[in-house]
Formats: sequence, C-alpha cells, structure tokens
Amino acid sequence: MKTTAVIMAGGRGERFWPKSRNSCPKQFLSLTKDGETMIQKTVRRLSAIVEAEDIFIVTNSAYIGLVKTQLPQIPAENILAEPCARNTAPCIAFAAAVIAKKYDDAVMLVLPSDHLISYEKIYISTLRKAISVAEEGKNLVTIGITPTYPETGYGYICFGDENGSAFSVERFVEKPDLATAKSYLASGNYLWNSGMFVWKASSILSNLRELMPEVYDGAVRIGESYGTDAFGDVLVKEFTDFPSESIDFGVMEKAEDIYTIPGSFGWDDVGSWLAIERINQTDDLKNYFDGDVVAVDSKRTTVCGGKRLIAAIGTRDVIIVDTDDVLLVCSKNNTQDVKKAIAQLKEQGRTELI
Repeated sequence: MKTTAVIMAGGRGERFWPKSRNSCPKQFLSLTKDGETMIQKTVRRLSAIVEAEDIFIVTNSAYIGLVKTQLPQIPAENILAEPCARNTAPCIAFAAAVIAKKYDDAVMLVLPSDHLISYEKIYISTLRKAISVAEEGKNLVTIGITPTYPETGYGYICFGDENGSAFSVERFVEKPDLATAKSYLASGNYLWNSGMFVWKASSILSNLRELMPEVYDGAVRIGESYGTDAFGDVLVKEFTDFPSESIDFGVMEKAEDIYTIPGSFGWDDVGSWLAIERINQTDDLKNYFDGDVVAVDSKRTTVCGGKRLIAAIGTRDVIIVDTDDVLLVCSKNNTQDVKKAIAQLKEQGRTELI
C-alpha cells in the first residue's frame, strides 16, 4: 500500500515570539545553526520512506508562499491551505479526504512540522513499525515518546498489553501536575503524547464518520471537489463550518483499535525558548550564544542575537532574543508567559509587532 505523509504546518508558534511572527511562524524558522528550517527538516527526514509527490502540507492560506519557497519539491496541488484555524481534527479530516480522492486509500503519516529528531535512523525504523501495524484492519497508531523525566507540559499515553511491535492504548491523560508526572515515570506504563499518528485514510475516515459525523460529511464534500474548479468554494464553505477540535479529543480518546509504539529517537517538540539549549550545543557554563555576543560572568544564559552587539554581564537563567523591532528579555522560569506579552500587544492594537 502507498505511504503518504501529512505535515501539519498551520500553527502560529507564539511561544517563540519575537522571532516567530504571524508572517513567518516557528515552523519556517531555523532554530539550529545548520540553517535548515523546522519544516525542511521534517520533510527531509521522510525521504527514506515517502516520495516528495506523496507528501501533503496542510497550512494556513497565508503561508502558501513560504511553503513553496522552502519546499519546492512538494507539488503545488499537495499544499492544502486551510481558510481558517480549526485545530487538528478538521486538518486531518481535510487531508484524509484528499488522499482518499487521489489514491482511493493509503497509509498516512500525520506529523507536526516543528519537532526535532536527533536519531533519524531509529525514527524511520519506528515509523516503519507503525506503518506495518496501521496496515492491519482499522488500527489507529500513535507514536509515544519514552519519558526521561517527569514532564508536566505534555499529555501522556497509558499503554497496556503488547501486540507484536505495538502496545494497546488504555487511555490518554491530560498534562499532569508534578507529583502525578513522577508517578507516571515510575510506573513504566506511560509515554509522552507526541502528536504523531499513523493510519490508513480509510481507517481515520471511518472513525470520523462514527465519532465526528459533521466533520466527516464536510471533509467528504471537500474531497469530492478536490481537483475541480469548485474546490476553493467548497473548501471555504465546509471548513469554516467545522468545529475547532483536536484529533485527540474528537477521535483518539473515544475510538477502538488504538495502538502505540514507543519511540526513543531524541525527540523534542521545541515548545518554548527553553528548547534552544537542549537542541544546540552549550558552553561549559551552559550558555548558548548565537550572533554578536560578549559575555562576562554569565551562566545558563541563552542569547539569540540580531544585527546589534549584545553584552550579557552577570546574567543567570535568562533568555535574550533580539530582532529588528523587538528585544525579549525573559527569565527561564517564565518562558510560558511570552503569550501574555503578545496578549498585551493585541490589547494595545500593536499587531505589527506580533
């Protein structure tokens, strides 16, 4: 059976402001010194198992130009532009309906566009296992990440009995408090929910028909119009009416035949500025400097410079990000509050800075 990939690339990446902007969000930025953007890395990794002509990018209509520029190998008709943001369930339903129209049926790798993978051979091997499980019946497969510490910022997957190379999923759980996260880690029966899925188009559409019929019906109409002159109008009409719902809540938490495959391939979801020191090499004092930086007695400091010289003196556990029009100075304890600064700018009507 043909294997396809669906890359979800419509997010705003607000926690990486001020580098990430509405006009060029995180997935189109390079956050490592090799110059390769996040979405370019995501597509390149897949070249071992998916042809470029079988990769679909689902993104916001405002980012079509960025996708075409950064991924010229992807056919234009495979860039699926959402007319508005509606979370992952409508995104996936849209892509599944198009793939079903184009191929009748195929395995879908559904992947975020902005994750980093350190051990790509192990990653590809894990995906191959997931593809094999997904080809059987109506199985829905999720890639879980073997936890290495009690993270409170991720959802978790509780898994049960082993079935070949996969494990049955007993339940999905929301982001826990620290004590609960520690108990999950100690039990050995929980994985981080990575947001990566593998299934046949027919399998996910069957579950959408049962569990989210309004999304299924609209997606089918979109798929039927794909490749015709009516596609644009049908897409806008149907997609705008979709509820904003995650695939986890809408399908995965309710469906049967759910399996997970544990992954240990150096995964990082690059969720905030704290990730920069994890995904790049730091110095002996745990500093990471990019740009024109002079540091004196600084420790555990991250600096992402712009055109100006940045002098960091006596800094501890601080993140400094410089752009042409915004300078961010943030304690590492408050990286999740970057969104609060954006909210204030919105209230002030300063949308040109967002």
